[in-house]
Amino acid sequence: QVQLKESGGGLVQAGGSLRLSCAASGRTFNTYSMGWFRQAPGKEREFVATISWSASSTYYTDSVKGRFTISRDNAKNTVNLQMNSLKPEDTAVYYCAADQATAYRLAKMRSGVDYWGQGTQVTVSS
Repeated sequence: QVQLKESGGGLVQAGGSLRLSCAASGRTFNTYSMGWFRQAPGKEREFVATISWSASSTYYTDSVKGRFTISRDNAKNTVNLQMNSLKPEDTAVYYCAADQATAYRLAKMRSGVDYWGQGTQVTVSS
């Protein structure tokens, strides 16, 4: 069993930065691929970034490449998303996800993910 709790969301101006964190409970954290997804009002939840259990592989959606960086610390059971050069279109609720599939596979999942956090709001003003 894994429980996920996100933090770090907030309101920021376009061009600014935020760092999201996801704290995971459970002793098997380092066996899970982790990811960040987001859902804007009126839109479906979409993949943002995923990272393998060993942090050797990362994947990003095209719109955030070069701006966002996903990382994890297995000793602290945390996964982070550093978001730079934020744009108004990045506004969404951001969700942390954990799954025992590969990070590549998790990036393509839209249902059946093992665990979700409750989400944290990110608002980017223009």
